[in-house]
Amino acid sequence: LDLIEEFSNAMDAIKFLNKNSIDLIFLDIHMPGFSGFDFIQTLKDPPKIVLTTSDRNFAIEAYEYEVIVDYLVKPISEERFKKSIIKVKNTLERARPVISEGADSTEGTELYINIDRRLIKLKFDEIQLIEAKGDYIEIKTDTEMFRVHSPLKKIREKLPASLFLQVHRSFIINFSKIIDIEDNSVLIGKSVVPISRSNRPELMRRLNLL
Repeated sequence: LDLIEEFSNAMDAIKFLNKNSIDLIFLDIHMPGFSGFDFIQTLKDPPKIVLTTSDRNFAIEAYEYEVIVDYLVKPISEERFKKSIIKVKNTLERARPVISEGADSTEGTELYINIDRRLIKLKFDEIQLIEAKGDYIEIKTDTEMFRVHSPLKKIREKLPASLFLQVHRSFIINFSKIIDIEDNSVLIGKSVVPISRSNRPELMRRLNLL
């Protein structure tokens, strides 16, 4: 796990999470002016969450939220924390094959997107990457960029897995458009795309390495 940020102010955390893609957050239920559940509901696309609290009474409500992976009661022992991390990793790993494989049965070489009541044809081999931004996705091709009101999951299901790979919860890339890979990022055209740890093994598996 890599610690990206820490926040003591809920509004600062909300602003950060709505602009950045994070795989997991540890969230205290009790915050000044907010409950942890209120906090989750303000997020456009919440990541996986581990709740922390000194009160066991919230456990039933917590498990009504699909994004909540675990529930830690303070004081948290090292052993319990390690078990929680294993649980999180297993959850992310179970999700990875679905994300990576996409739609092997997709026929054809193109798809259509609806923009301002116009249907625009996009050829798969011209798409460089697709990025989720809140309720929208941005599709970058070799020549243009299109903004479409759609979840990333919907377009992922229409893409051929032989050509496309989700490398981050907010990014799908065209595998044939990769120029360079360095550490935890990949260069697609002129765009640097982050690679999440959970999706990196699939990316490396598909590379034709010397």
